[in-house]
Amino acid sequence: MGNAVSSNQSTGSVVSIGQAGARARPPLLPRELSDRELGLFTSVGDRRDLRAGEVIFRRGELGRSMFVIESGQIRLEFGDGMPDKLIGAREFFGELTLFIGNHTRVANAVATSATTMHIIEQQAFEQLLDAEPRLLAQFMRRSFSYLVASEQQLIASLKRRNEDLMVTLDSLRQTQTQLNTAQRLVQTDELTGLCNRRGLYMFLERLGETRLPGTQLGLMLIDIDRFKQINDRCGHLVGDQVLRAIAEEVQGAASACDLPSRLGGDEFALLAQVTGAEELAARASQIVSAVRGLRFPTCEGLTVSVSIGAHLCVEETDWAIWYSDADCLLYEVKGQGGDGMRGPAV
Repeated sequence: MGNAVSSNQSTGSVVSIGQAGARARPPLLPRELSDRELGLFTSVGDRRDLRAGEVIFRRGELGRSMFVIESGQIRLEFGDGMPDKLIGAREFFGELTLFIGNHTRVANAVATSATTMHIIEQQAFEQLLDAEPRLLAQFMRRSFSYLVASEQQLIASLKRRNEDLMVTLDSLRQTQTQLNTAQRLVQTDELTGLCNRRGLYMFLERLGETRLPGTQLGLMLIDIDRFKQINDRCGHLVGDQVLRAIAEEVQGAASACDLPSRLGGDEFALLAQVTGAEELAARASQIVSAVRGLRFPTCEGLTVSVSIGAHLCVEETDWAIWYSDADCLLYEVKGQGGDGMRGPAV
């Protein structure tokens, strides 16, 4: 069990790190358990072996347990046109019911292959809280951060699927002048809701007002691998769905002071204020991993990946230099087949 390898740490990723980084374990991804967490949960959980296609729970059921995957893979099917997500080895799901009590499941959970998992009940979780309060507090803090980000993405997706309702609500809430409304629209990409290139340039003009002390600027350029083939095979409606889903993952990797944007076509950017190279690389890896887990029921068998070039910006230079540096790293990833990131040495 201790030798299980996370599905988020696929050997297909392309990550540039320094000598020290090569010896150190990379930062945990949002749903990945540390060795100690994995050992604790599997020691108190009820082991269950699943066959491919076996259903763990269905959307709308009342949840009472958290699940930890030792090996195999679980598919979360949200329905309503939302992309499915894959949860792999060393990862967990269903934890909200342990934090707040009975909670209605928002997705179907189905094993995609032979899977071994451990079921953590409320009583066992409380015993772990008594035995390892500090470790469990860190786990809960990380879980809540991920849950908040996921809820924000869900809200954004629901808003886009209810455009008619949003138009009505916007008409009631509109307090700005027509000029301000027009200015907002020309800065926003209509398909994804992200900032567009015009909005990016306006953000750069005001960047000095939003800089956080003790941080560096990092730029990620994100490009969808073989996007033309996706459009050719599945159609442009699915292509648009892919663009929106990846925009959500880019948004999910951004903090309040960052700027996620769609530069055009299948190219995205994230201008982030980070503590250094390690955080920038971790955020880029988060996006690569999250996109790998996306599934699109409207086009069976479709998998999507992205290539990312991530570079720490020299603030005495300008956007053109930042873009060029990140773009060179992006095309190194593309040249090696894509589905990964290349960034600054950690």
